[in-house]
Amino acid sequence: MRFALILAVLATPTFAQERAPSHCIALASAKPEVIHASLSDGLEPQSVLIRYLDHAMFAIVAADGTIAVTDYTGYLGTQDIVPDVVTMNNAHDTHWTSAPDPRIPHVLKGWGKGAEPASHWLDLGSMLVRNVTTDIRGPFGEGARKDGNSIFIFEVAGLCIGHLGHLHQIPSAEQYAAIGRLDVVMVPVDGGYTMRLEDMAGVVRRFRSSVVIPMHWFSAESLQRFLDEMAPDFAVVETGGAQIALSQHDLPAEPTILVLEPAFLD
Repeated sequence: MRFALILAVLATPTFAQERAPSHCIALASAKPEVIHASLSDGLEPQSVLIRYLDHAMFAIVAADGTIAVTDYTGYLGTQDIVPDVVTMNNAHDTHWTSAPDPRIPHVLKGWGKGAEPASHWLDLGSMLVRNVTTDIRGPFGEGARKDGNSIFIFEVAGLCIGHLGHLHQIPSAEQYAAIGRLDVVMVPVDGGYTMRLEDMAGVVRRFRSSVVIPMHWFSAESLQRFLDEMAPDFAVVETGGAQIALSQHDLPAEPTILVLEPAFLD
């Protein structure tokens, strides 16, 4: 599926847009709509587009055309799209790049300098980007690096969207409190490179998000194990596509796992 919806939004003149208050509370009413974009399509006001690009990389697009990309690796596809902000985590080279596109205005690293943790609070008008750090293991599971990973939270269209990055630890009570309510959460479901399936499932249940989007799966088997684990508590919708549009008013009526199929911007 082409990324024409983003192109249509970007082709429209951008006006300053006031961000809807984000109370991090899911307003559940109906199943979300899967968007099959064409050049004439555009996001409704106070909606957000989430596009799964690859591995742990997503584009999050506000109605005014503001674009954030998570765990940015430097390649988005053949379309020449310049995000307004990218976030990165450096547990592996599939989550960051040392040479981001110099045209990107804001490059947010999930790790700090020296002993100082990364601390981000970026207000882009229609989108607020902030982070909460977590600890990370060293190569091959050896050692630990305090505050080496960031959970990035994107407040847009009244929704709180969280990306867990390369999460290696169960968040503490203080970390859960700093993250707050997540209406949508992107979760690594590899079952071992980040956390054991049982531990990650516990984190997902603790968040009680309306929408859970699996990422960081290396095979259909690892994805299916996660879906089977969560099936008693979550509805599962296999969208068959790479992107979905959401707003406060069309979140699913019950906690739902939305399976997106990654696709670059070609």
